[in-house]
Amino acid sequence: MVESLRVLKACRKTAVAARRVALQMIQNTIVCAPDSLRDLLRTMTRMQLVRTLAAWRPDLTAYRDVEAAYRIGLRSLARRYLELHDEIADLDAMIGAIVDELAPDLVARNSIGHTCAAQLLLTAGDNPERLRSEASFAALCGVSPVPASSGKTIRHRLNRGGDRAANSALHIIAIGRLRTDPKTKAYVARRIAEGHSKLDAIRALKRYIAREVFSLIIRRQKEINQTRIAA
Repeated sequence: MVESLRVLKACRKTAVAARRVALQMIQNTIVCAPDSLRDLLRTMTRMQLVRTLAAWRPDLTAYRDVEAAYRIGLRSLARRYLELHDEIADLDAMIGAIVDELAPDLVARNSIGHTCAAQLLLTAGDNPERLRSEASFAALCGVSPVPASSGKTIRHRLNRGGDRAANSALHIIAIGRLRTDPKTKAYVARRIAEGHSKLDAIRALKRYIAREVFSLIIRRQKEINQTRIAA
């Protein structure tokens, strides 16, 4: 199922990128549109704007007229955006179902959503037991500490190696916990009081989360393997 997850995640990534381009084109087109159109659309929220544009019924035979051309173009972009929006929602549902089956304990943890969990599962691979330890998983995710001490000052710098998508997933989880989890807030506050920077504290937090994620993935993989053997 990890291979299925990989295919769906790749499709989602391209759909998200295409949706972003469609939105940027809508915004850029509105900036250049006649004043009458800009004034009509200026105060709308993003989805109000997109749905309004998609519902337009411009005269398709009047495409030589400037305002009609803008209306035709904006409707086309808005419908493209909505199609991609629906496609992403469908892919998210499929990805979520696979993640729930592969690692239910993972998404049950604070601030670990299906998208982040999917990325971490992909990084670990279909056979996470091939990773020697949680330290090797941390290195794979680019969150293992890199010494950057100078004289009597002992510190570690940002690790720019590893899987950057997995690193980004761990960062999202860390920021989510920093906003919602009292223990995480207390931990970061304590690290800062000890003289560490906030970035250093978040770096250490990501390392802790990588350890937690690794243990959950390994445990679930063992359960799946035991079920297969029993069958």
